[in-house]
Amino acid sequence: MRAAVLHKTGQDTLDVREDVTALGFGPGTVRVRMRAASLCHSDLSAMSGILPQPAPFVPGHEGAGDVVEVGEGVTGVAPGDRVVLCWMAPCGRCAHCERGRGHLCIASLRRLGAPGFRLADDGTEASGFYGTGAFAEEVVVAADAVIKVPADLPYEAAALIGCGVTTGIGAAVNTAQVEPGSSVAVIGAGGVGVATVQGARVCGAARITVVDPVASRRERALAFGATEAIAPEELKAFAKGLPGGGFDHVFEAVGRAATVRAGYDAARRGGAVVVIGAGAQDDLAQFTMGELFFNEKRLLPSLYGGAPVARTIALVVDLWRAGRIDLDGMITHRVGLAEVNRAIEQMRSGEALRTVISLDS
Repeated sequence: MRAAVLHKTGQDTLDVREDVTALGFGPGTVRVRMRAASLCHSDLSAMSGILPQPAPFVPGHEGAGDVVEVGEGVTGVAPGDRVVLCWMAPCGRCAHCERGRGHLCIASLRRLGAPGFRLADDGTEASGFYGTGAFAEEVVVAADAVIKVPADLPYEAAALIGCGVTTGIGAAVNTAQVEPGSSVAVIGAGGVGVATVQGARVCGAARITVVDPVASRRERALAFGATEAIAPEELKAFAKGLPGGGFDHVFEAVGRAATVRAGYDAARRGGAVVVIGAGAQDDLAQFTMGELFFNEKRLLPSLYGGAPVARTIALVVDLWRAGRIDLDGMITHRVGLAEVNRAIEQMRSGEALRTVISLDS
């Protein structure tokens, strides 16, 4: 089968091969025929080494397809079911899962680097990014790494909700619990940022300000519910002019200490800064003890939507079905797997909001 492989961390491009085999089918696993995958910035972060993922590996974690076969002991999904991949799969047994916080379960990280694919020419084994590997025509994953979705949800839309859309909408609805009439800033107008804009709109925010250095991305965000869009250098003065001297909620969707700091400064006293960008382990954000105490601004990291992933995905599907969020509009480019490196270029340049990779062509 075909798959796109990163052979060494730090490489800029993927090797699209036709001699790859999915490994590991057996008890507790499912075989999935992938139909569509979406390129997320986290894939680029894994390629560059910002996010830990041993190479060689098959990137891709926003993906949708059909269950082909289930291993012994698997319940909840069956051949023919439409599913999305879940890159932080809950085990259902740990303390986090028992508290209803399955999105914090790290059991699946033990599979980081586990062989998921074999390259036939020399027998080299490769893993799938965070236990998935959506840039392949077929994957074998643990049964807890798939979530069933309705059969009428298009594959392309389903791929998007595997990570970015669920992360952004969940951050607004679950983590921040944005109040009707509140003011919101979203730093970063990529896929996660635009999903956050839509989540804030669903919650009834009166003012949604997008902050991004790229003019075309700012303009695009307005179509998804942002009330205004500004450049980063305008944020400080803009925030000071608001009632209370800042925003009620600031969402950082970039993953850098500098933008977290800018978000903290743009929030009003008593406001909230919600961190949803995936950043590097050594990128340190700095705050003084005095300002943390005196300003009472809440720092709220939000991982994968801030709630059990299956629950947030179900919410997103309901919102899509009701016409309250736009998933199709988030897809700005479509390519085949052979053109995956073009999709990477489109994301790096800021040209693409989300590029969907068809795994049927």
